[in-house]
Amino acid sequence: MNGNTIPFSDLLEGLRAVGREELLPRFAGGTPVDYKPDGSVITPADHAADAAIRHLLRGLGIHEPVLSEEQTAEEQQRVLDEASTFWLLDPLDGTSNFAAGLPFFAISLARIEGDRVTHGATLDPVRGELFSATADGPLLLNGERPGTAGSAIPPLHRCIALVDYKRVPRTLGLALLDAAPFASQRNLGACALEWAWLAAGRADLYLHGGQAPWDSTAGTLMLRRAGGDMGDLTGHPLFRRDLARRPAIAGRAPELHRAWHAWITDHLTPPAGEAT
Repeated sequence: MNGNTIPFSDLLEGLRAVGREELLPRFAGGTPVDYKPDGSVITPADHAADAAIRHLLRGLGIHEPVLSEEQTAEEQQRVLDEASTFWLLDPLDGTSNFAAGLPFFAISLARIEGDRVTHGATLDPVRGELFSATADGPLLLNGERPGTAGSAIPPLHRCIALVDYKRVPRTLGLALLDAAPFASQRNLGACALEWAWLAAGRADLYLHGGQAPWDSTAGTLMLRRAGGDMGDLTGHPLFRRDLARRPAIAGRAPELHRAWHAWITDHLTPPAGEAT
């Protein structure tokens, strides 16, 4: 199967069903919580959505491998090593929010073909919002272009920034606390959904100190198709075929990304004579 023959609209409707049937009932009724070796939260909802999405793909005749957050590192690496094309899945992005009863979580899915991201989708089941994009199409929200995505681009000092201080270098974090260059900051707790909101124009800037590929890949495709730009701290692309966590910097327009990246670069190193 190639990118042009993927039944993407059917897949999107299937993702809605997974959110409706596997996530929302467990969210409304509460769910047991466990912890992975790295301390991150895991629930039965993560596993149920993972299994349901794999079943959905097979039912649509899509037999390309899946690299999921819920696999072991060895299983994830095997997909990278053996498959030129695969699906990158986070079955429940924002599990800590989900477990705490905070209604900001998502399913995120992206298709990788070689070194290209060909399809991306992020579902917010609480709001019924499904963000999607393909490599040759626009960002869509519930099948239509979001009106906010084309709103005027503000100057840096008027921007709303989505900033997660986790893993941000200390010098940069202190600079942001002391003299942030933007107007206002949010941290919503679900990376993939934050990327979708940025692409849709609900924020202007993004910074995260270190994300796994399933956190950002669908969203970076959406942001790119909406006209934004992104990279890591050194300006290199975020998506690469490995499992490394990378810092992410983004803006919903190239000029914003350039100004934001320049400010960050200037504040990564403490002034001479200052302790880190």
